[in-house]
Amino acid sequence: LGRAELRELLDPDVLVEVEAELQRLAPDRRARDAEGVADLLRLLGPLTRAEVAERCVEGADVGAWLTELATARRVVEVRVAGEERWASAEDVGRLRDGLGVPVPPGTPSAFTEAVEDPLGDLVGRYARTHGPFAAAECATRLGLGVAVVRQTLLRLAASGRVLEGEFRPGGVGEEWCDAEVLRRLRRRSLAKLRQEVEPVEPAALGRFLPAWQSVGATGGSRLRGVDGVLAAVEQLAGCAVPASALESLVLPARVDDYQPAHLDELTSTGEVVWAGHGAVGGKDGWVSLHLADTAHLTLPEPTEVEMTEVHEALLGALAGGGAWFFPQLSARVEAGDPDVLRALHDLMWAGHVGNDTLAPLRSLVGGRGTHRTRAPAPRARAGRPGRLGRPGRGGVRSLPEGAAGRWTLLPELDRDPTRRAHAVTEALLERHGIVTRGAVAAERVPGGFAAVYKVLAAFEDTGRCRRGYFVEGLGAAQFGPAGAVDRLRTFSRAPGEEPGTEPVGVALAATDPANPYGAALAWPERVVEGDGATGPGHRPGRKAGALVVLVDGELALYVERGGKTLLTFGELDKDALGVAVRSLSTAVRRGALGRLTVERA
Repeated sequence: LGRAELRELLDPDVLVEVEAELQRLAPDRRARDAEGVADLLRLLGPLTRAEVAERCVEGADVGAWLTELATARRVVEVRVAGEERWASAEDVGRLRDGLGVPVPPGTPSAFTEAVEDPLGDLVGRYARTHGPFAAAECATRLGLGVAVVRQTLLRLAASGRVLEGEFRPGGVGEEWCDAEVLRRLRRRSLAKLRQEVEPVEPAALGRFLPAWQSVGATGGSRLRGVDGVLAAVEQLAGCAVPASALESLVLPARVDDYQPAHLDELTSTGEVVWAGHGAVGGKDGWVSLHLADTAHLTLPEPTEVEMTEVHEALLGALAGGGAWFFPQLSARVEAGDPDVLRALHDLMWAGHVGNDTLAPLRSLVGGRGTHRTRAPAPRARAGRPGRLGRPGRGGVRSLPEGAAGRWTLLPELDRDPTRRAHAVTEALLERHGIVTRGAVAAERVPGGFAAVYKVLAAFEDTGRCRRGYFVEGLGAAQFGPAGAVDRLRTFSRAPGEEPGTEPVGVALAATDPANPYGAALAWPERVVEGDGATGPGHRPGRKAGALVVLVDGELALYVERGGKTLLTFGELDKDALGVAVRSLSTAVRRGALGRLTVERA
């Protein structure tokens, strides 16, 4: 359950309220007649006369009710922990065997039979009728030694009836709580937290999400260097993005000084793994990055490939382990280079094989032609020609486009569905801060939101995240860590609304997880030119190669691949539109996008 987390999760006011209900001190729980007093003593255990009166309605004749019950031999007067208390007759045997209390004269023999676990019954009842408590408090109430009570609590904990931890806000040291009482406290505390959070407008999510993912950050908050790339990969783990956008938009938006060499350093040293999620068109496709130590939990399930003899031979050659250059693989498969490369790319996009560098993706996406590398050659005997015709040396062999680097099978997946669901849900919280149904659907998580919801609900129960209505219009099934929820509220006001400030624009790949539109947020309606009526017109989408520009969190521009179509949204004033266009042109001037010619706006 965690210790510090629960101290922060349980609300002090809720704790007071629940304890009053458990002790029948709440106004609606007080005894109204003699029968109610009998229930009090049966449920709470022995009480002094003053304690009974405290739990009865105002103006009650407590003395008469106790006398009536004593005459009917339903309650008896006993001495517990050095004070006179009234107890239910049903407790006589339990008090005698557990605390050594003498049996009052006249007690019916039916109530004096031996009890199997008197101490377990008495301590368990104390736990059921109190909030989190220390063993010493229970020992004082029952007149027992602390060691005796603690051993009994440990026995009850072994059967799941009570839990040990640090529960009470502001408390210190070891505490105990009945399992059902703790569940009630958590439910009430979470419900109160949900009610306290005012939902923010959807545009606030558009401002929050890029900042949460270090997109457009300034000053010391910008990620830099290899460590910055590793931090970005950790947050993007398992999220599929187009290969064409990965190094041109997605990573440069997060890492201030991004260079392809940074990512190659991480992949070649085995810290980062990449995997294909399917081809798009002729030379693009979806890829994801993963930390090597958790890749078995976040890698995608490989998709089916129409297997040929070349595909099977490649998998067989790689099955022995290790990493192979293309010429080595081609020699082992004994097929023509074009056939081997085509099969290798099929397996790459399907998530079966990977590479220790992103050079194959870069050459496919960028169309840089062939790469000239020195192919490894077998050791030649003295005086005899080498494999490629040069005595004792390997020759220079031209590699076809998309063949560079060393190829290997991707790590085997963890097949335990619980561990995978746990890892995927943690990644979603880390990436999005506020997880919504739309965000999960956009990432095409196996099992959809229903599978993730179960894990998120369990996280909520243990205080690792909150559920609530954080963003307007997205339903109540929204989850986020406390830090993300608090930070989201700081974006309720747009930067451009502050006196003396300008709107802030950010250009992103439409498929970037930092873009909430088309995922957590629906694409906004566009105003069709002419009569001003709203209509569908040309529809945007989270497509490979497309760009979006957000201004103060609101969608301003959508640009299809290459600038074929440019769409504007909302009622942008001149300043905001200028910011949007400048952000777009800045992204183009960085050079990673190539030439962009807008054909139709």
